[in-house]
Amino acid sequence: MKLTINQIKKGSVNEPYFFDDHADVSELETMNNDIRKISPVHVNGQVTVHGEEFYVNMRIKGEMILPCARTLVDVPYSFDIDANEVFSASAYYGKEEEEQEIHPIQGEVLDLIPFIKENILLEIPYRVFADNVDHVDSEEAAPSSGKDWEFVSETKEDKNIDPRLKKLESFLNNNQEEK
Repeated sequence: MKLTINQIKKGSVNEPYFFDDHADVSELETMNNDIRKISPVHVNGQVTVHGEEFYVNMRIKGEMILPCARTLVDVPYSFDIDANEVFSASAYYGKEEEEQEIHPIQGEVLDLIPFIKENILLEIPYRVFADNVDHVDSEEAAPSSGKDWEFVSETKEDKNIDPRLKKLESFLNNNQEEK
């Protein structure tokens, strides 16, 4: 989602410049995070210009698919983020602006995609849980086997006595009956 500086300045004479669009952030799926799938997000907001600084207030809405912390099934997670970013077109960008989290504008284009992605990554919850775990198909649930491993449940087995010790068992049983 790119906005040109000229487009913003023309559309924001004595009032903010409004924008409303969808942004493709599917690159987040390939990064090292829990996002399995994310649909294009809806971004709307406004840009207010004060001299060489651009104040962007935006709202990001969308849905991502995350793994359940218990069963690893896909869990849809909706998000609605309010974000505020400040950009500077000044040629004198320095440490002070960097410390105040004012982002430089490279060239004549204000690219909001990296900041949209950053806000989405910050919105990922620590863990999510599937609602109806009991009704989940066994194929969707956590795998019960994999490469060189298999889930084994502990079940009580009948005690099989070694035939060589069978006579000893009868001797022990007789002693317990005498007591």
